[in-house]
Amino acid sequence: MELTNHSFEFYNIAFFGIILVRYFLVAGMTYWLFYSPFSQSFGKPRAHQLPTGTAIWHDIKLSMLSSAVFALAAALILSVYTAGGTALYTDPRQYGLWYLGVSYGVSLFLQDTYFYFTHRLFHHPKLFSWLHQGHHRSRHPTPWTSFAFDPLEAVVQAIFLVGLVFVLPLHFITMIAVLTTMTIWAVLNHLGPDRLPPLFPHHWLGRWLIGPAHHSIHHLRYTVHYGLYFTFWDRLLGTEDIKYTQSLKNLRPPENN
Repeated sequence: MELTNHSFEFYNIAFFGIILVRYFLVAGMTYWLFYSPFSQSFGKPRAHQLPTGTAIWHDIKLSMLSSAVFALAAALILSVYTAGGTALYTDPRQYGLWYLGVSYGVSLFLQDTYFYFTHRLFHHPKLFSWLHQGHHRSRHPTPWTSFAFDPLEAVVQAIFLVGLVFVLPLHFITMIAVLTTMTIWAVLNHLGPDRLPPLFPHHWLGRWLIGPAHHSIHHLRYTVHYGLYFTFWDRLLGTEDIKYTQSLKNLRPPENN
């Protein structure tokens, strides 16, 4: 697998277009599936408050700024890679096929850990207005909120991805898988708590994964639920809402006798 060597400016423009198109496709399609009148014909009316056009436009503007930040990070990574300065590799046999899955899991855990502690730091009263207030203008988030980082917050999150490719050997396929997971998970987390079947959080694995019901609470109560993928750190450090488990039990479908 050979990558053509282009200028940093070329990479920056190309990645900005790719990231922006990806955002509009994924967020737009998900919004249409779960929030349009079309979606209402497949189930009962939703209790989740519908967003205003102003709120959606605010999220889109922040997401465009975030796209610019992540495009810069991606251009930097690829420019340094072509100069031989990252741990990215292209031959899957270099570390073995088993390592593709292991490095993917390690990447998600490291990103979740980084996100938890930086996210919690962003909520410090002296930092919140600078780093995270824009994202929380959406108290009832939608898929459009999924990439709506404040510019400085986007920089902090992009730093993780840049640092990751220098310290952990990653195949390009693994890196793409991590970015795809981040995109899909962020969109799902910002669905309303009533957009997915209530069954999801109740199986044994679901309790350890963050979904829309879990993350929606964070947008209403800023002092809980800081994770990205897993509930591990929230459970371990006492930032999971004590009412969350009980609320899930109340959502549990009645058992058949």
